[in-house]
Amino acid sequence: MNTERRNGIVQSKQIDQLLSRRNLSVKTKPFDITKRQVYEAYKCVKANKGGSGIDGQTLYAFETVLENNLYQLWNHLASGSYFPSAVKRVDIPKGSGGTRPLGIPTVSDRIAQMVVKHSIELSLESKFHPDSFGYRPYKSAHMALSVVKQRNWKRPWVLELDIKSFFDVINHKLLLKAVDKHITEAWQKLYIERWLSASVLHPDGSLEARTSGTPQGGVISPLLANLYLHYVFDVWIERHWHGIQFVRYADDIVCHCRSQSEAIGLKNRIEQRFNACDLELHPEKTRIAYCKSQFKREQHEVNSFDFLGYRFQPRSACNREGERILSFQPAISPSSEKRIRQALKKALPSIQNGKIGDVAEIMNKKAQGWISYYGKFGIKRLKQFLFKLNWVIIQWIRKKYKRLRALPRTISWLKQLRRTNPSLFVHWQFMDQRVG
Repeated sequence: MNTERRNGIVQSKQIDQLLSRRNLSVKTKPFDITKRQVYEAYKCVKANKGGSGIDGQTLYAFETVLENNLYQLWNHLASGSYFPSAVKRVDIPKGSGGTRPLGIPTVSDRIAQMVVKHSIELSLESKFHPDSFGYRPYKSAHMALSVVKQRNWKRPWVLELDIKSFFDVINHKLLLKAVDKHITEAWQKLYIERWLSASVLHPDGSLEARTSGTPQGGVISPLLANLYLHYVFDVWIERHWHGIQFVRYADDIVCHCRSQSEAIGLKNRIEQRFNACDLELHPEKTRIAYCKSQFKREQHEVNSFDFLGYRFQPRSACNREGERILSFQPAISPSSEKRIRQALKKALPSIQNGKIGDVAEIMNKKAQGWISYYGKFGIKRLKQFLFKLNWVIIQWIRKKYKRLRALPRTISWLKQLRRTNPSLFVHWQFMDQRVG
């Protein structure tokens, strides 16, 4: 028996045989949910990984008795006797300071949410606005950024919207009204309502009843959040501000306006609309920016804005004739740079007893993802930032080796290492590539 089988991880072809040993027919259940649906949902949850909920059960522990756990979950879902556990509250630090609350459901609850998500996502997709990009199949953050970049040329005034604690304040009554409009199966609506009302367990052990919001960290939360903003924002702005272009990635929104007065008027109307729907714009992070370039020279106090980890601002570039011009372009934002530096400084001290190869292993795992995401636009700026990451390596070397604590000696040693082993660090290889 192989290791995977010993651990209780059952393959797709085997699971049907295992679950078919149960003689209870799906037809005897009030809700038409199949065992295959539950198993497919489990495979997606397994691929997404994630931590344990309030019961402390990890994915590994869930898999040790996989047949029994999946059967029990299917039985409860199909019979209507499924009730979710409380959601575990975890606060994670934000790059801009403060924390972001996450709600982590149990493994069983994540699988149950995935069952419902799979069953409703396709029908909702056909209703969503084409300029909504977040958490949708075949759409991405890079696609949203590309659209913003293109529209900046045509409409130089941008309204950057920031919603305060969006996922925590979603109005359940309004959300369920949207759910009723599009979702017909009784069991889907029943379980969505139960997830919305599930309590939250705080780190201090206190249990909080929830009357609003859908927890970040829940499998179905992004889909429900998209449905909520589809009616609160997308449909509303199309109806009342025809001609305004916007790009929305979940609760991150930018609106492209023709003039400053149009942007101001739109901002005031959106504030009124959001207040009526129990949402609030962040007074400091909601801003109007002027997309200044070589050919647009109107003055404004704000000439940049951030979107999805990128900063859009005037940058030096070459036109087709090779002349230097000022162009409004995206590149990695200062807040993203800060978050990356903090992540490295937190990770490297844990391997102070290791070798430079251990540092490379940790940095490369992270750097590959950074380069894939932030290397889409503003490559020159990203290379400048990655060069600064060498100072993080230098600090580690100086703490590790007494003979290299003198800064000139450390720099000389690292330069020699790069010459002899240029592929040791992923960001070195990227920095050596020519900018096209």
